[in-house]
Amino acid sequence: QVQLVESGGGLVQPGGSLRLSCAASGMPVSLYTVNWHRQAPGKQREWVAVVTSDGRTNYADSVKGRFTITRDNANRLFFLQMNSLRPEDTAVYYCNLVHSVFSGRNYWGQGTQVTVSS
Repeated sequence: QVQLVESGGGLVQPGGSLRLSCAASGMPVSLYTVNWHRQAPGKQREWVAVVTSDGRTNYADSVKGRFTITRDNANRLFFLQMNSLRPEDTAVYYCNLVHSVFSGRNYWGQGTQVTVSS
């Protein structure tokens, strides 16, 4: 059974940092593209960052230069380092894996809450 579990969320002051983790189990991950998404209260879910199976990364304009996505295939772990956090970064953050060939293999974690407030 495929499972993704996020962790690392919490309450942080503006300008602070958090590192989100996503742990995968039940499947090999090297052929999966890893995305992070977020959903703020009353808003639609939005894409935040991606790292492909060959290590290429891309970011939403709103987080570019502040967030860094990485992956550790050997340990089936994925990370989102978030620096210079702003109140508008407050959201539930979700890890999402999509197979690079078979796009129907698409998995989501349960989310972790990030709150940026003084």
